[in-house]
Amino acid sequence: FFFSFLSWNHKGDNNRKMAKLSTLILVVVWAIAAISASAFAPSRAFSSRKPSALGVSIKVEVGEGEPLESALRRFKREVNKSGHLMDLRHKRYFENSQEKRKRKIVQARNRKRLERMQKRRMQNRT
Repeated sequence: FFFSFLSWNHKGDNNRKMAKLSTLILVVVWAIAAISASAFAPSRAFSSRKPSALGVSIKVEVGEGEPLESALRRFKREVNKSGHLMDLRHKRYFENSQEKRKRKIVQARNRKRLERMQKRRMQNRT
């Protein structure tokens, strides 16, 4: 058992027992301090903010004999579709909740407008 060295039944040196007891107390206090320090540290799992490094995994494969300009154009298109640059642009300055709500409403309005235009184009083709 872990506390067997603290038994007071056998005869021994009191100083040695007190040293062991103080060592045990020191270990327990250190363990409690370590646990409490990690308990109050911000956790990544429950964090509301995204990590600072963007988790971007955009890959463009360049074919044999394909010009670099076309591969670069495809890469830019993929970056724009991912939306990371737009998020960075909005996070450049502080945006309160009211401004954010207004921006989202305008984005939704533009998205609906674009969808209506594309729907009309598809109807006109047939």
